[in-house]
Amino acid sequence: MRTFRRLEGLRRTSQRARFHHYVAWSLYFISLTNAVLVATVLVRVADESDAAALAAVSTVVGGQLLLSLVLIRTALRYYLGGQDRPDRLLVAYYAATAATLIAPVLAEAAGGMPEEGRAIAIYQAVYCAGPAVLAWPLRRAAAVCAVPAATCAIGAVALDAPLLGGLVIGVATAGGAAVCGAAFRTSAWTLKVVDRLDAARETEARLAVAEERLRFGRDLHDVLGRNLSVIALKSELAAQLLQRDKGAALDEMAEVQRIARDSQREIREVVRGYRRADLHAELVGARGVLQAAGIVCRIEDRHGERLPEPVQSALGWVVREGTTNVLRHADAGRCTVRLRRLANGEAVLEMENDGVLAEGVQDSQGGGMGLAGLRERVAALGGSLSTERGAGGTFLLTARVPAGGAE
Repeated sequence: MRTFRRLEGLRRTSQRARFHHYVAWSLYFISLTNAVLVATVLVRVADESDAAALAAVSTVVGGQLLLSLVLIRTALRYYLGGQDRPDRLLVAYYAATAATLIAPVLAEAAGGMPEEGRAIAIYQAVYCAGPAVLAWPLRRAAAVCAVPAATCAIGAVALDAPLLGGLVIGVATAGGAAVCGAAFRTSAWTLKVVDRLDAARETEARLAVAEERLRFGRDLHDVLGRNLSVIALKSELAAQLLQRDKGAALDEMAEVQRIARDSQREIREVVRGYRRADLHAELVGARGVLQAAGIVCRIEDRHGERLPEPVQSALGWVVREGTTNVLRHADAGRCTVRLRRLANGEAVLEMENDGVLAEGVQDSQGGGMGLAGLRERVAALGGSLSTERGAGGTFLLTARVPAGGAE
C-alpha cells in the first residue's frame, strides 16, 4: 500500500520531476547490473575459492558498490548544479575501487581464487567510469577511467597472461568504460536540457502574466493620464479665478468634479473588465501562447462570432484568465477550448487541460481572485462559472452565459 501511494504521488508530480526520477533510477540500475554480474562471478568461483579470500573479495566489492550508489546521487546533483563536488566521497569511492581491482588479483596469486575471478576487476574497472564523468570534466574523467583499464591489463600480464592478451583486456576494458561513461554523461546532459526547457517555460508563463499587467497599466494610463492633466489645469484655473470671478471658478470646480466622477467610472470599467475583450482575438492569442509553451492547443469555435458583444467580451476574459491558469498552475501537455451555442440560446465555453499538479490549485474552492473575478463578470450577464477536476489530473473550466435566442 505504501509503495502504491508513492507511485500515485509520483504520478501527480510534474513531468520534469518524473523524468528526473526515471533517469536517476536508470543510473542506479546500471550500478545494480554491475552488482549482479559480480555476484554471478562470486557464485561461480565459490566452490574453487578459499573461504577467507572469497569473503574478503566480497566485502571489498560490496562496500564499493554501496559507495557507487551514494556517489551517483551526489555526483548527479553536482553535475546539475545542485551542490558542491563531493571530493571526499570521490576519494573514498576510488580508493574502494582500487581495492576491488587489486583484491581478485591478490586472491588469485595466493591460490585462493581461480582465474575466472579476474572478471570482477574488469567489471569494476568498466562501471567506475559512470560516476567519474559526472564529477569531473571529460578529459580528467577519461584519465581517471584509463587507470583502472591499465591496471587490469598489467594485472593480467603479471598473472602469466600473454602480452597480447593483456593488451586486449586493457583495450576492451577501456572501451566498456567509455560506453558506460557515455551512458551516464548523456543521461545527465539530457536532464540539464530538460531543466533549462522547464525554466524557459516558467519564464514564458511569467512573461505572459507580466504582459497582461502591462496591458492593464496601459489602460489605466490611457484613462487617467488625460483626465488628471485636465483636473490639474482646471483646478489651477479655478484658483486664479477665485479672486476675480467666483462664478467662473465655481463652474471650473464643477467641471473638475464631473471629470473626477467620469474617471472613477472608467477605472471601475477597467478593473472589472467592462471594456470589450475580443473573443476571437483571445482564442487566437491563447493558442499562440500555449503552443509557444509546448502545449498542444485545440480550438473548437462554433458560431462564436454570432454572439452578442457583451457575451463575447465576458467569454474573452474567461479565455484569457483560463490560459494564464494553465501556464501558471499546471504542467499541461494539451489544452482544448470548446465554444458552442445550445438550442436554448445559451453560450457555453469549456477549457480543459491536463497536468494539474496538486489538489486545489485550480479548484473553484481555492478562492483565487482570477476565478472569483470571472465568476462575478459572468454572473452579471446571468451566467455561471464552474470548475471540475477529472481523472488523470485534468481540469475543466466551464462558463455558461445566456446569449438570447436559439441557434
